Formats: sequence, structure tokens, C-alpha cells
Amino acid sequence: MGVAGATLMPSTMSLIRTMFADARQRTVAISVWISSFTAGTALGPVIGGLMLEYFWWGSVFLLAVPVALLLVVVGPILLPEYRSADPGRLDLMSVLTLLVSTLSVVYGLKQFAVAGISVPAVLVFLAGAVLGVYFVLRQRGLATPLLDLRLFGDRSFSTSLGTLTLVVFAMTGTNFFVAQYLQAVVGLSPFEAGLVVVPNALANILSTMLTPLLATRLRPAYLMAGGLVLAATGLGILTQVGPDSGFAVVMVGGVVMSLGFGPTLSLGNDMIIGSAPPTRAGAASAISETGTDLGAALGIAIMGSIGTAVYRDEIDDRLPAGVPDTVAEAARDTVGAAVAAAGRLSGPLGEDLRDAAAEAFALSLRTAAGISATLVLILVVATSLLLRKVRPGEAQPKQENEKPRAAADTS
Repeated sequence: MGVAGATLMPSTMSLIRTMFADARQRTVAISVWISSFTAGTALGPVIGGLMLEYFWWGSVFLLAVPVALLLVVVGPILLPEYRSADPGRLDLMSVLTLLVSTLSVVYGLKQFAVAGISVPAVLVFLAGAVLGVYFVLRQRGLATPLLDLRLFGDRSFSTSLGTLTLVVFAMTGTNFFVAQYLQAVVGLSPFEAGLVVVPNALANILSTMLTPLLATRLRPAYLMAGGLVLAATGLGILTQVGPDSGFAVVMVGGVVMSLGFGPTLSLGNDMIIGSAPPTRAGAASAISETGTDLGAALGIAIMGSIGTAVYRDEIDDRLPAGVPDTVAEAARDTVGAAVAAAGRLSGPLGEDLRDAAAEAFALSLRTAAGISATLVLILVVATSLLLRKVRPGEAQPKQENEKPRAAADTS
């Protein structure tokens, strides 16, 4: 599933780059592309939650089967083919190095949250960091690098990539706690929790589709910065969530946040592929996908680790007297385990444990939202300064007159 997902976004992005030479048309195409992913993100929790209401947990994996079969059948008929005349060799050592580096860093971060700072966890984390440095150095000496570092010489490309990575980091890290809050604290079923986040997706689709129109009148830097201010406002609303807030505050904060992130997701991707020539569109698309995937992975790893540390510290202070040691240990693991353990205790003790877990996890959510809001406000300043010279209707002025070529790289 990971391999299939990894090929989908770079391939479709590079096709958009080669199919739409006009910058304004490409911006619209990118907006439609992002809206499609957003719609799928909204439908996934709803349909998946509905499946979980009536079938076993593995049924959710079957949802992708008919979609994949449809793509296999109609894809060769409807999609144009663009290939590089000389794609070069795939450097398997770079693939292995990047994989081990990322997994080692993420593993080290998770161990810091679970068991605290320890020598093995630090060594694994440092080994991953060293491998990451080696990976970058290796790319400089390869004729056909896995990661084309030349693309980072373009300010629009590097700024947009960094912004997208950090935006996805903030979104994923916050939503990681929102999903648990809705089910473990508010008590919604998976299906009900999926319905709560549908307005978020609709808001994101609305702002994404409005972006091409607004981008003809406003500089991308200011449009992205304004959206990020709005997103930070939504994250600020989420910092007010308490154990008894219910889903209303979460829904309002999520809608405002999603409205704000739309322009950045649309224009950021547009500038990434627009700043690369058609022959390197596949490389640019792949780097964009890698950046967003890395942002999502680190958002869960880092924000999850911070939130877990906050939750455990808070639950230790709030555990009611008389809770059995085995129940207390389970409650320290996750809020879901705490709620399940509270359900097995009778009388006020169970209610006290549930209240303690809800208070502790609400603090975790507020912490994650606060960190994300701070990060997004920093991005407001960065995009305003670094992208201010890009004019309305242009992803990258110097690439505006380039024509697509049949040999464009989509790999």
C-alpha cells in the first residue's frame, strides 16, 4: 500500500505539469487535484467508520480495491504517457539509506516519549541523523541522484517545499489528537467522528478552489500568508478545548484551520512543479510528495511524542487513589486504554479515572495545537519575505514560457 501510494501523487503531479503549460490553468488543475485528495480524506473516515460499525476491522482495507481496479482498467486509456528518454539508474543504496535514516530517527523520537532519554534510543536517533547527512552527500556525487539537489537552488521551490512540509506537520500532528479526542473523550463512534471532520474537508475544498481566482489578484506570498494567519486562528481555537467541550469547538477550530491551509496547499504545490522544467517534473513531484510524507510522519512522531509525554505526566498527577496498579499502568499508555480500563471499574472510581484521562488528554491536544499555531505563525513571516517577488498568476516567472515535452520525467 505504501509503494502504491508513493507512486500515485508524483505521477499525477508530473502529468499536470506536462499537460498544462499555462501557469493559470496549472494552478486550477492543482487546486482540483488537491480537492480530490481532500474529498477522499473526508470520505475515508466516514465510510471506514461505517464499515467498522458492521464489519471486522480489516474491512476498511478493502475500500481501495475497487478504486485500484478502476484505475488499472481506465488509466491506460485516459491518461497520457510521458517518459524520460534517459531516466538513469535507480540507486538502491540511496533508497536503503533514506529508509533506514527516517525509521531510525522516528524510532528514537518514539522511544524518548515511551521510556525517556536512554543510551540506546539516543544512539539510534544519532545513527539515523548521520545516515541522513550521508544520504545528502551521496546525492551530490551521483549522475542520476535519487534526490535532485539542484532543484533546491530555486527559492520558490525550496521555500514552497519547506512550507508544505511544515504545514502538513502541523495539520497531521494536531489531527492525530483530534481524532482520539472525539472518540476517547467525547465518546463518538468512528462513524460519528468521521462526520464531525467532514466540514473541515469541505472548508478546505472551498478555499482551495477559490485560490486560483484570488491568485490572479494577490501575490502568492500574501495569499499564502493570509491563509496561514487564518489557519493559526483555527489552531488557536483548538487550544481552548477542554474535557467537556464536546465536538463543537473542535469542529469550529477545524473548519477555520482548513480554510486557512487551502491556499498554501494549492499554491505551494503549484510553485514546486512550476519552478521545475518539464523534464524534471517527476523529480520535483517526487520531492514534493516526499516532503509532505515526511511532514506527516514527523508530525505524528514528534507531536505524538510530545503529547504522550504531556499526557503521562498529567495522568500521573490526576490518578485517583485506590486505582489498581495494573489499571494505572494501562491508563498511562493511552487515553483509549484509560477509558477502557475506567469502564471495567465500578462506581465513582471508574468515573474519576475517566475524568482524569479526559483532562490529561485535553491538555495534550491543547499543547499540540499551541505548538502548531506557533509554527504556522513563523511560516507567515517566512512566506511573506521569501516569496514576495512572485507576481499574481505566476508560479515561477522564469519558467513561464517553457513548453512541455513528450520526454518529461514522470518517474
